[in-house]
Amino acid sequence: MTQAHTASAVPPRAVPAMPTDTQLDSLHDLVMRQLDDDQAQEIVSIPLEGKSSVADYMVIASGRSTRQVASIAQKLAEKVKQAGFGPVRVEGLPAADWVLIDAGDVVVHLFRPEVRSFYNLERMWSFEGNEAAAGRA
Repeated sequence: MTQAHTASAVPPRAVPAMPTDTQLDSLHDLVMRQLDDDQAQEIVSIPLEGKSSVADYMVIASGRSTRQVASIAQKLAEKVKQAGFGPVRVEGLPAADWVLIDAGDVVVHLFRPEVRSFYNLERMWSFEGNEAAAGRA
């Protein structure tokens, strides 16, 4: 046997680089597409770039049940990781009433509908409303 036949054909694994602005848009697009694919309801994306240091986008969506909220969160975290955007932090998965997925520059809040209406994050983070709403954000 020659040396060419014994060499491994598996390329070395590349270390993902820090996301660029184009990749950030891709991360946001990935999140929005995955939420839609998993049948999340009432998906809202709030741009925060230049308005908050928390993230560049906050995405809020609902699931019909705790089981669906947990499933959406797990799939989304795995897709973001597989796409090379690095590790994702997930909080609230055991109860799955409100799950926070921190993907860095995109933060996702997944709620059961009752919990979402109680906290009403859209109103809290709305910068286009009156001055009082903007002042509280």
